[in-house]
Amino acid sequence: MPSESLPIDDRVARLLARRDGHFRLESGHHGDLWLDLEKLCLRPEPVRRLAVELARRLAPYRIEAVCGPLVEGAFVALFVAHELCVPFTYAQLLVEETSDSLFPAQYRIPSALRGELAGKRVAIVSDVVNAGSAVRATLADLASCGAHPIALGTLAVLGKKAAELAAGAGLELETVAEFPNTIWEPGGVSAVRARRSSGLSGSVGPAGFDDGELHESGAVRRPLRMG
Repeated sequence: MPSESLPIDDRVARLLARRDGHFRLESGHHGDLWLDLEKLCLRPEPVRRLAVELARRLAPYRIEAVCGPLVEGAFVALFVAHELCVPFTYAQLLVEETSDSLFPAQYRIPSALRGELAGKRVAIVSDVVNAGSAVRATLADLASCGAHPIALGTLAVLGKKAAELAAGAGLELETVAEFPNTIWEPGGVSAVRARRSSGLSGSVGPAGFDDGELHESGAVRRPLRMG
């Protein structure tokens, strides 16, 4: 079946390759779902089409600039900015954090781009939002630039954290797809957990997702890159 004839949640899911296990997220939470994003834009056209739909949903908010956290989130943000005909900016990870606290990561918008955001209505755009570490850090730096974050847009959200983050920050949330997911804080649910369906059914596809958060943990590996 051609992908364009599938329901939109299925079109997003086909881009995401899942792995089950025990993973430590950039946010400091733990989860049992990991999806890689390195190949998300290997074939850009399916992602571009989904970004067009995301841009359509963001258009009513009169967005004046788009900002996306690197790595793959910024790729999606670039597609969206192009569709909305507004400036594109990005936030990059400052340093690799080793703190055991929640949300230790810091993202920063490059100095040359900060003045372009002052006073602008900005949409934060990412690939997938789980706990929201990269989005949360990008939001904080946008405030320091004098920007006015208006909306959070993403190809997909996992679980409820994205909605909680958006509501707490006063952002409109627009997502192309939603999938159930459970994460927990260190010391919470650990050895015995009820297995749950993430909604990403089918065989492993060509790519996966993150919002800069999903890192292999089994032998806990620190992240080498963020999205």
